Amino acid sequence: MAVALKASCFLQLKNKPESHFLLRHSNSRVFASPKREFKASMATLTTVPTVGLSETFTRLRKQGKVAFIPYITAGDPDLSTTAEALKVLDSCGSDIIELGVPYSDPLADGPVIQAASTRALTRGTNFNAIILMLKEVVPQLSCPIALFSYYNPILKRGTEKFMSIVKDAGIHGLVVPDVPLEETEILREEAVKNKIVLVLLTTPTTPTERMKAIAEASEGFLYLVSSVGVTGARASVSANVQTLIREIKEATSKPVAVGFGISKPEHVKLVREWGADGVIVGSAMVKLLGEAKSPEEGLKELEIFTKSLKSAML
Repeated sequence: MAVALKASCFLQLKNKPESHFLLRHSNSRVFASPKREFKASMATLTTVPTVGLSETFTRLRKQGKVAFIPYITAGDPDLSTTAEALKVLDSCGSDIIELGVPYSDPLADGPVIQAASTRALTRGTNFNAIILMLKEVVPQLSCPIALFSYYNPILKRGTEKFMSIVKDAGIHGLVVPDVPLEETEILREEAVKNKIVLVLLTTPTTPTERMKAIAEASEGFLYLVSSVGVTGARASVSANVQTLIREIKEATSKPVAVGFGISKPEHVKLVREWGADGVIVGSAMVKLLGEAKSPEEGLKELEIFTKSLKSAML
């Protein structure tokens, strides 16, 4: 769901990020945070339907555009800042936003996102608090959210229950980086029941036949990992990505979004020119928010960086 009137990309951060919620009411719940508080308004917003991941890619293809997909870690530096960051990314033109659920053993992530997860968990961020925050913020967004979660937290909660919870929070997609194709059947079944698209990943070392099987099973789009290894900003994007995009597009008509190592406007422009349907930027975003002198400064820098990436896609 999305607020009917969407603001242009803006940040006036003289006050705390909490002051930027579109509506404030005295009757509100407070979600505890060791450092700051996330206040959830009980007001009912006038909303319009937010389209899902597949519909977003369909619209962009018709317009000859490429999806911009930023990633941030929930709870870093705190959930109030995450809530504001989601609104900043949305108002600056993000087509889909990936929100990472912090996890203690993030095997696919590099040092930047690992550190963000550690900070978030240390400060008390947990799944329930993230969901409460999303229930408040998602109705204010015009773009869909895809949750990025490792498999163990899903299993711990129970796949059926997990899917029901994220559906109720307004989530449209799910990325599970460490689940093998052979173990996705139950995930896919529950995702379909709850109208959530399960996005699968393929890598430069994935054999062709397996890549085709992953592409067939993936919904929404196919997530192409641009390089071998973990997430993290890199100096350049491997020219092999162009070949990989071409091979995938020969095997499937589903959209292909490229992530891992995309961190500069020139990277975005290059991947776009190579024929990708979407570009995912993660570690560079997380670094800005997590290492800023203050949450306010981090949000300002996030806005500037997001604008530069969007400009490279025009």
